[in-house]
Amino acid sequence: MKIHAQALLFDNDGTLVSSLASVDRCWTQWALEYGITVEDFARVELHGRPAAEIAADLLPAHLVPEAVARIEKLEVDDVPNDGVQLLPGTKDFLDALPSPTLGFARAGGTPIRWAVVTSATRRLAEARLDAVGILPKTLIAADDITRGKPDPEPYLLAARELGVDPAHCVVFEDAPAGLQAGRAAGMTTVALTTTHQAHELVADLVVRDLSALSALVSDGGVEISVRG
Repeated sequence: MKIHAQALLFDNDGTLVSSLASVDRCWTQWALEYGITVEDFARVELHGRPAAEIAADLLPAHLVPEAVARIEKLEVDDVPNDGVQLLPGTKDFLDALPSPTLGFARAGGTPIRWAVVTSATRRLAEARLDAVGILPKTLIAADDITRGKPDPEPYLLAARELGVDPAHCVVFEDAPAGLQAGRAAGMTTVALTTTHQAHELVADLVVRDLSALSALVSDGGVEISVRG
């Protein structure tokens, strides 16, 4: 299968990097601090959703701003403690996108537009990306939107920032909420089975991680293929 695109939109956690151990440590501590029971915590979907929405599901409204600031601090402070690692294939895949201003890019060549679209706050996203040397020119974070994934707003905003028709964008995601957002935005979706099993993910293409894919850049954009 080959997918042609003019812009690539990447979720961060579970797609480019893994921070699952950090997320587990920090949210467990956060739940204890706010007296949230194991049962209540277990019923809430954490992955791929903004912290503000998670907190709102678990706490009275007047506590949400303080609670969001607390989880952000816990997670940012945890980044130096091996709180984030590159997932397989991330570096090689981004290296194939020849734009000197975007992360691992080589100098010269045809610029390919790409962005990171995350449910994390900008402060947390930048801390995690900086820790592994990814420097996206365009980053859409929780601070930039009013409705998080599975709403299409984050991905539509990224397409607008890049100046690309949503129909010509490809979304790379590991979470059902993010894939739903990409589909609702009218974009092609690629699912990675890094945090969920394949049968849980609805996408145009499902692969294990970015190491399963190759990117071929041309004047017309980029062609994404599954490695043989």
